[in-house]
Amino acid sequence: MQRFFVNAILFFAAITSEAIATPQTLYINRGSFVTIKKTTFPSLAVNTTEVYDAHNAVIAATPGEVLNLTIINNDSVLHGFSVTGFTSQSVTIKPGKSAQIHLTIDKEGIYLYYDSIQYPSFVYLGAAGMIVSSKSTHRSFYWNIKEQQASLNESISRGGKFSKGNYDPDFFTINGLSYPDIQADTTAKIWGSVGDTVSIYMVNTGQSMHSIHFHGFHLKCLFSTSPNIRAGWEKDSWPIKSMQGVVLELVIDKIGRYSVHDHNLVAVSAAKTHPNGMFMIMEMK
Repeated sequence: MQRFFVNAILFFAAITSEAIATPQTLYINRGSFVTIKKTTFPSLAVNTTEVYDAHNAVIAATPGEVLNLTIINNDSVLHGFSVTGFTSQSVTIKPGKSAQIHLTIDKEGIYLYYDSIQYPSFVYLGAAGMIVSSKSTHRSFYWNIKEQQASLNESISRGGKFSKGNYDPDFFTINGLSYPDIQADTTAKIWGSVGDTVSIYMVNTGQSMHSIHFHGFHLKCLFSTSPNIRAGWEKDSWPIKSMQGVVLELVIDKIGRYSVHDHNLVAVSAAKTHPNGMFMIMEMK
């Protein structure tokens, strides 16, 4: 599977007084999402190549960096590209065409990028991800959490629009994967040794709130886009609303295997099978 750290080494670059201009190319791709049940439904994603992958690109930056993004519409319909906190930079992109956005990342934190056309339909289909800005050298993990309803994906792909009326999601994913497949995602599966500090960057690009519960540990919030979550809070459960994000810090103080899951137990399932949903086992040594 393609991995999506765009110049991830930038996390470890020295910060200078002059902004670093970094070019990136992203593709808006249409494809077929393969569920944990091996069924499929239409989907969108933002990738670093022309090949569709349900795992949206993670764009890494450092404070003071300028991101020069080229977004290519690899689909047959009009799409858009916006970034939270940079609304003046929103663009629309015709099929087969490209557009540029220039972002000055002036502080540490997390930003959501998303398809702004027919909002939230194309975001719901999958075209949304994260930009993370950090000076940290800690091991980092990245979670893009989402829920989808197969029949609604089919409807939207035929020209319908997203509606929460009768919304009944049946698949719940982290980075486009469900348990147990998520255990093989090295960008998401949390691990470490006693004494380690790790960072977890999490965005909710679904249309429902998800409350992520960590067994065995209290985590500290370093940054939040939500007014309902404050930096400095320490707890084990984090309710994240649609199109919000948090940066969490976990200090490993014990060994063992510990679960992480959505407190809404429906989200721990897939097509009514438990635990094939938003669930993971952390491994601490």
